[in-house]
Amino acid sequence: MTDTLHLDKRQRAMLAEMGVRVWSPMSEAAVMDAPAVETLAVDTSASVPAEVVMQAHADEAHSFAAASALATQAIANAAGVEGVTRHMPTAAPVLKEKPEPLIIQRPEGIDQMDWSALHTTVSSCQACTLCSTRNNTVFGVGAPAVEGQAPQVDWLIVGEAPGENEDLQGEPFVGQAGKLLDNMLAAMTLSRTGERTAQGGGVYIANVLKCRPPGNRNPKPEEVAQCLPYLERQVALLKPKIILAMGRFAVQALLRDTLPEVESTPLGKLRGRVYEYQNLPVVVTYHPNYVLRNLPEKAKVWADLCLAMAHLKGSE
Repeated sequence: MTDTLHLDKRQRAMLAEMGVRVWSPMSEAAVMDAPAVETLAVDTSASVPAEVVMQAHADEAHSFAAASALATQAIANAAGVEGVTRHMPTAAPVLKEKPEPLIIQRPEGIDQMDWSALHTTVSSCQACTLCSTRNNTVFGVGAPAVEGQAPQVDWLIVGEAPGENEDLQGEPFVGQAGKLLDNMLAAMTLSRTGERTAQGGGVYIANVLKCRPPGNRNPKPEEVAQCLPYLERQVALLKPKIILAMGRFAVQALLRDTLPEVESTPLGKLRGRVYEYQNLPVVVTYHPNYVLRNLPEKAKVWADLCLAMAHLKGSE
């Protein structure tokens, strides 16, 4: 074997230590001296049936077509190309509809219930869809009831509907609106839980709706219609000396039977007069939430409170 790399013994020894094998092409003489490789003889005398040959070609074509399709699909997938092969349509996800709330008609005889039974009925009411979104019903708050009987109060304050804080706490007029109302009551030497004394007083606070409308939206007529019998019974049992209606929906709910134009009349034009509900005097004013957004209206609310106090004092 001729050393075409021209390496000396020392260089070859170094390469051998490094594990590098040195290859050199064989010389022509070496090739001529190499033993011949025996080749296999193939007998071509036997004929192969034509159908076998055709089937072999068909199998080969089928295999090639399948491999070609797989390769094409792989390229399409890698490139993000759609439409090379038809994709099987995927079924759209099935959205589960939220079940409708179970509506149960109000029990009969609300107008005959005592205070305790009325409270229990309201707490389990399912007469409209608000029952499915509330956290708590909001019956009211005020002077304590005695032995299941309605509290004795001079003042009944009626609001519109519970808000988010009222729904969470189960008490009307909490949060910033509640603080403003408490300040109003304090200015009249009253409180939301004060009892009636020999000098009078005693307050109860309730809403037209006993459940919060979602998102603090306005009450719907059908919701007011379902809840109003509860408020009517509260008024009948409390027998207050005067009612303070706060907000448009409270005013409309209490006066719609005696004042047909109440729904089309702005609240500002209804102020300054004393109305009647169940033969009880009613004074209308703005809701504390409205006053918080329109602070100059505080003076008008104070004027309405003074009208109510003057009427109450004159009736004694």
